[in-house]
Amino acid sequence: MNTPRAVKGMNDILPHEVGRWHRLEREFRKTVESYGFGEIRTPLVEPTELFTRSIGEATDIVEKEMYTFADKGEKSLTLRPEGTASCARAYLEHTIHAREAVTRWYYMGPMYRRERPAKGRYRQFHQAGCEVYGDHGPFVDAEVIDMVVSFLERVGVKDIRVLVNSLGGPETRARYRTALLDYLAPQREKLSADSQRRLETNPLRILDSKAPEDQAIAEGAPSILDFLSEEDRKHFDLLVGTLESLGTPFEIERRLVRGLDYYSRTLFEIQGRGGELGAQNALAGGGRYDAMIEELGGPSIPAFGFALGIERLLLAMSEEAPATEDRVVILAANDRARTEATVLARALRLADHRVETDLRPTASLKSQLRRADRSGARLVLILGEDELARGVVQWKRLDADKKGEVSRDALLGQLRALLDD
Repeated sequence: MNTPRAVKGMNDILPHEVGRWHRLEREFRKTVESYGFGEIRTPLVEPTELFTRSIGEATDIVEKEMYTFADKGEKSLTLRPEGTASCARAYLEHTIHAREAVTRWYYMGPMYRRERPAKGRYRQFHQAGCEVYGDHGPFVDAEVIDMVVSFLERVGVKDIRVLVNSLGGPETRARYRTALLDYLAPQREKLSADSQRRLETNPLRILDSKAPEDQAIAEGAPSILDFLSEEDRKHFDLLVGTLESLGTPFEIERRLVRGLDYYSRTLFEIQGRGGELGAQNALAGGGRYDAMIEELGGPSIPAFGFALGIERLLLAMSEEAPATEDRVVILAANDRARTEATVLARALRLADHRVETDLRPTASLKSQLRRADRSGARLVLILGEDELARGVVQWKRLDADKKGEVSRDALLGQLRALLDD
């Protein structure tokens, strides 16, 4: 009988790996909360219509990649492929706009797309992102882009490219679409099969194609920046000026379009050039989507947001040595000591210390100590017959050449000092 295996492209995250995830998630929360963002948690499953209306029916996500199924009531449901649409649905459903002039939310969690699995690209993948509702200005766009760059620096991702562009508003998009079709139509037969199809449905996506034949043609395409309306140009110039004032490194990339239909005006993408990223080098991206709330049936509310891929960030981060944790491991020499170890561990845990016990009856102190050393713990406490008789505990710092003993009665009061010394 074959043993069960995980679904292709959906991976286990084992305890020895999860420490880097915790660090990244902790730094993300710390960064975005300092900018006034509050956490939202949305369902994994949403009505399919939410994504077809918000993302766009002609996008690859909706056409090819969504996990969609009918429930027992024959309602079409979809595992969420991205976070922005779910946040917009929650914002509208709970009439947040009636309570707040400006709303800042962040989220973290798994998303699902049936893509071909590759390094840094999985069918269950994890994103963290932020959404701002109610602010139409370019200044919040620049602040959030700068925030993402600061976060990446905090987690050790420094070799990056920050690309910005403007897609303009509806009038700009309409004028540019006409000019782009005029340029692409005569070269239709030279385009890839996917881009020939997109020529009718979503021609801007051809600029983002990875097919070599499409990239060569896209290189000579007209720039959307030449078609910006006066208001769109003002918005983009203020964005660029604010990024310059913040000292945020960036490049203007006129072919940047990304794969979602809901974007307007500001668009950005951050690419990594280090670590183990390979071809999957987009770390974060987002932009302005001022029409989404209205298109979903709500009032006209401007919005700006981004998402970053956690798996890709982990590939881009350096493989630093595991940090020694403020964790205590209690080692016991015999059954009586193991009983006392459980009592001592409970007392220390009640005082908010992280404590692990090694209670294996057949494990020698030497093997227990080796295991504790590999675990990244900072301090071991040792209980044997002599220690039990004298009412003391032997202690040893694993990250320093220090050891000694302390009475059981004084241990609780001195443990913090033993960890910090």
